[in-house]
Amino acid sequence: MTSTLKYFGQTLKGFYDLIRFPNLLIIVLTEYLVLICLVGPKEEWFAHLLDFKFAFLVFSTVLIASAGYIINDYYDIKIDLINKPDKVVVGHKLPRRTAMIGHFALNFIGISIGFSLNIYVGLINFFAGFFLWLYSNQLKRLPFVGNFVVSILTAASVWIVAVYFNRHDPLIYVFSTFAFFTTLMREVIKDMEDLRGDKTFGCRTLPIIWGYRRTKRFIYGILASFIITVVYIILQAELPTLQIYFIFMLLPAGYFVYKLYWCDTQKGFRFLSHFLKGVMLSGVLVILLV
Repeated sequence: MTSTLKYFGQTLKGFYDLIRFPNLLIIVLTEYLVLICLVGPKEEWFAHLLDFKFAFLVFSTVLIASAGYIINDYYDIKIDLINKPDKVVVGHKLPRRTAMIGHFALNFIGISIGFSLNIYVGLINFFAGFFLWLYSNQLKRLPFVGNFVVSILTAASVWIVAVYFNRHDPLIYVFSTFAFFTTLMREVIKDMEDLRGDKTFGCRTLPIIWGYRRTKRFIYGILASFIITVVYIILQAELPTLQIYFIFMLLPAGYFVYKLYWCDTQKGFRFLSHFLKGVMLSGVLVILLV
């Protein structure tokens, strides 16, 4: 009995380490803030918190994302043993077979919940689960394609709220665009961070085929496209609060460009990855001001 409980506890701990719990909390926070502040009416925020159907939508999104994290680590065992050996879970803390069963179970439940709510939500969940598997199995080893797919799926965590409520406010597209571009830059930087392990196992990411210098120029291009796109949407929609926010965001953007220009170590790229995650979180919280 004691050994069974111990195994069960270790399994739960293994899954917890795999699913990136802080990232899942950001998804939950984002979708609830989009509902309360953008879909609204915001005066009924407490009623939104008690909306069980929406809670199931958020839960299904979290399940799909968790399944994606699990399958990503499942396929990346050998690469992670080089890039981050102290963080390898699958095959160490959690058997490979158990991880795969967990992946399928979470995907099945998440997709089923989606279809029970709305056929469009179900389809989004289905394609999200499929492309997260395809990303982990193939796309992440290709230049740019995997980065783009993950960025689209991140933006989809905002779109899915608009789809469910059939509300297409310009603000929702502002924040989904913000999520897309910041994720895209972060994914390319993570490829720079993981270059050594990726190169060892034949991956063809941008830093491997282009090198650091050209990849950095590409990131500068993404940042410029991001600023132009968001400014255009904000000006068209006449959103003064967001105009002020993005004016202030020029300071961290300049700092990011400066740090990226001089960065050439794994530790430095890891810092920039965490920095962009902080920028993404600030973008989520600014929904409250809007």
